[in-house]
Amino acid sequence: MADITIRRAPGTWVVRAAGAVIGESAECLELLEDELKPVVYFPREDLGMAFLEASPKRTHCPWKGDAEHFHIAGKSGMIEDAAWSYPEPSDDVARIAGYVAFYPSKVTVEQL
Repeated sequence: MADITIRRAPGTWVVRAAGAVIGESAECLELLEDELKPVVYFPREDLGMAFLEASPKRTHCPWKGDAEHFHIAGKSGMIEDAAWSYPEPSDDVARIAGYVAFYPSKVTVEQL
């Protein structure tokens, strides 16, 4: 089992992509997993979900469960598989249900 810690991310966070603010929240969670970089998860209610389109891509993490992925529709085109979410995460990480994380190589996630 991976060593996973979930805590409230301090402050307010914003995610930007394709020249638009996709979301801003003071209710983000930070997931720390082994030696990986921390991942900030945004509550869906603080995101412009109209920017996100379901992707057919699915992935599985043995610790977190099955993830769905999202494209981001922007003025300059589609950013494919830019975000992911665990709709029914495993019990150990149940706090991330209803949250979405973003690939930092495809969008900008920063603390304000």
